[in-house]
Formats: sequence, C-alpha cells, structure tokens
Amino acid sequence: MHFLMMIMGFSLAWLMRLGWVDSPGRWIERWQRSLIAFLFPPLLLMMTAIAILWMGPAGQMVLPWEGRLSYGLAIAFLISSSFLGFKLAWEGFRTLQTICQNPVIDVHGNPARLLSLSTPYSARVGFWQPELVVSQGLLDTLDADHLEAVLVHEQAHATYHDTFWFFWLGWIRRTTLWLPQTETLWQELLMLRELRADRIAAQQVDPLVLAESLLMVVSAPLMQAEMQSDICAAFSWAISRDRLMERIDLLLAEPEPNHSVSWWSFSWLLLACLPLATVPFHGG
Repeated sequence: MHFLMMIMGFSLAWLMRLGWVDSPGRWIERWQRSLIAFLFPPLLLMMTAIAILWMGPAGQMVLPWEGRLSYGLAIAFLISSSFLGFKLAWEGFRTLQTICQNPVIDVHGNPARLLSLSTPYSARVGFWQPELVVSQGLLDTLDADHLEAVLVHEQAHATYHDTFWFFWLGWIRRTTLWLPQTETLWQELLMLRELRADRIAAQQVDPLVLAESLLMVVSAPLMQAEMQSDICAAFSWAISRDRLMERIDLLLAEPEPNHSVSWWSFSWLLLACLPLATVPFHGG
C-alpha cells in the first residue's frame, strides 16, 4: 500500500507538470496558474512522504520488502529536502553578511549598501527585510529621474517581501529540479515578480522613464550571482531579449485593471494533503 501511494503521488506530480502550458494572459491569471503548477506537485510528494513516515514500515503489504523500501525512500526524500533548505539558508546568510560589509549611503532618502562596481546594478538582498544594494556604476550611469524609477521598483519588491517568499520557492525548486518544467516555471515566476514590481513602480513614476532605466541597466554587462534568484530581487535580472521586450511592452501599454489575488483559487492546494487522510485507516 505504501509503495503504491508513493507511485501514485509521483505519477500525479509528474503528469501535472507535463500538462502545464505557458500561455499568455493577465498578470493575475498567469501568477495564479504558474504558482499552483509550481507548488502542487512538490507539496503532494512531501505530504505523501510524511504520511508514509507517520504510518511506519509495518502494515499490510503486497510484498514483504514494500514497507521498508517505501519507508526508506520517504525518509531519504525528507532528509534531503531538509538538507537543501538548510544549505540554501546558510548560503543566503553568508551572502547577506558579505553585503553588510559594504558602506551605507543615502540614495534619494533611502539607505543603501554601496558596491564598488562599475557595472550598473541594484537589488534587494535578504529575507523579510532585505537590504537595498546599489553599485557605483548605477549612480554614475543614471540621472536623478531614472535612478528614482529604479528605487521605486526595488521598493515594490520590499513591499511584497519578494526575497522572503522566493527563498522558500527557491528551496522547492532545488528539491524538485528533477520534475518536468521546474526551471521553466521558476523563470516564469521570476518574470511575473518583475512585472509586478514594474507595474507598481509605473503608478508612481513615468513608465517611459522606467523603461529607459531598464534598457540602460540591462544593456550593461550583467553581474551574475548564483544567489540572485533566491534571496535577491535585482532590477537588472538577467533575462532573454524576449522577456526584456515583454517587460518594456507592458510598461508602455495601457495598465491592467488592479485585481487582487484570489486566495480562494489556491484552496485546492489542500488536495495535496490527501495522503495524510489515509493515516487513520492504516492497519499496523
């Protein structure tokens, strides 16, 4: 029974990922669709592993080794996932410590860590309350209006605590890289994160100025960092030309109506907890 549960959970997670299609639409629709497709399969696998761990290796099995095998696989999955989470947190804290060694300056009334780089760069780095990071190259390249547009964009990331939430999403990504379309969904979520920050910033500054800032910063040599997408929300996020044009086109287009996220649409993620419902019916 335990091994069958594991096979069913794995198959359903795999098929759901294979069925996801990157289709156009409003930001809110793309966000909800992509986030559910990203979260449901790992949650299902994790709840299945927890249920098997809870029930233990004993019980009515078709094969004598089935209970021990499924129990061992469940433990291995949970331990490896926990290890990856701790590793990612440690890397994040080390990165944040490195960032905090840089001097603090005032940029248009915003405290920021100054990087001695000639490359134009800005980001929010951290967890719940991320640090604003700017490079000397950014200050030298942008005038006051364009710099203000970048700062407003970065403040939108701080308002939504993007670095904190994407730390957890990054953990899920590393845990389930072997599932189909994990990286594609991850890049889509990163893109939608930037589109949201662009949209919020465009309500406070001239969208054309923001688009010009994006072109000036992204066209410069990019500073690549492994931690960038986990605890760092960078204005110059390394994107393909198609993604860059999508950001610019949306900045210059008519703004979408403001629609709040329908949390009710995420309620069916509770179905991922169904494996736990089998625990009371387990026979020792």
